This record gives sequence, structure tokens and C-alpha cells, in this order.
Amino acid sequence: MKISPLKAGLIVLPLVGIAVFLYVVFAAMNNPSHGAFSDYATGEMRQLEFLDAPPPRPSTAFVDGEGNTVTLADYEGQVILVNLWATWCGPCIVEMPELDRLQADLGGADFQVVTISLDRSIEEPREFYAENGIEHLPLLHENTFGIASAAQARGLPMTILYDRRGMEIARMPRDAHWASEDAYAFIRAAIAME
Repeated sequence: MKISPLKAGLIVLPLVGIAVFLYVVFAAMNNPSHGAFSDYATGEMRQLEFLDAPPPRPSTAFVDGEGNTVTLADYEGQVILVNLWATWCGPCIVEMPELDRLQADLGGADFQVVTISLDRSIEEPREFYAENGIEHLPLLHENTFGIASAAQARGLPMTILYDRRGMEIARMPRDAHWASEDAYAFIRAAIAME
């Protein structure tokens, strides 16, 4: 029995539609940054990038203000906003007071701002914090640019929001107003999604 091309198309077309639908549903489930979550990226947060295939969370070690070795895996279970910055980066230092306020307002058991300096030494960001009244951000440092490379940062500042499992939600490849209502709403949505 021979099937006409029209009948074959009528049989195959719904199957293709179902396959595409299932792909979209499962892709959205595996990547929370897509779908409804991106609806929270309003105002200034519209500049966020939602990557289809983000790089894995960097495993590069860095040091804290006391010289202890730290990795991003140490924040497992929390939503973290990782900010890669340096004191020689003009846009980076402009956004630091707003990141400090964001940490003061929302930081806690569910959320942390994790600012990692890429300066030559930890003394440069330490002095910057003291001179600029930065009181709520952690003093963290990594001077090999290994973490920036692993995160596929194209420049500084680079800010990446990770969910509690260490999966990238979105990234901001430029400075932003992190103490804005748009940023707070976006981060609160990320915390609530888990």
C-alpha cells in the first residue's frame, strides 16, 4: 500500500510538533534561566544574558582576606551573585557600593554577593574597601585570571548569578545598578525559584 506525500506529511507533522514541544519543555526544566524566569529581567536587568549553554561554575581556587583557600563550591546551597572586578577597572569600582548595599539588604543564608578581585595583590582591594566604606562584601582575591577564563568572562566587570546547585542563571557582562528595585526583584525571584 502506497501512502501519498500529503498523507505522509499529515502523519509526520504532528509528530515533529510533539517532539519540538517536548524538547522546549525539557530544555526549560534543565535550564531555569529560560522561560518564565527571564520575565523577571526588567528595567536595567534586561541587559542580562541568558546563555543556552553556559560554562560550568568555575572550580578555580581563590583566597579570602585571611588567606584561606575558597572555591565557589563552598557556597553550594545558596544563590550567589559572583562579581569579577579589579580596582583598576573604572566601571567595576563604580558598582561596588551598590553591590555592598545589595549584600547588606539581601545577603544571608539563602543569598550571597561574592566579589572576587583580580588585582595583582589582595592589598589593593583591601585598601579600596577601607577607603570607600565597603563593609558587607567579602574580601576575595584571585590574581591568575583563571576564574575569569573559566567563566568565559569577556571583560570586567562580569557578574554571574548561580542557583543553589551551582548552575548559571544569567550573566551581566557590564556594570549595573545592583541596588535598584529591578535587581532586587530579579534576585528575589532567583531565591524563590529554589
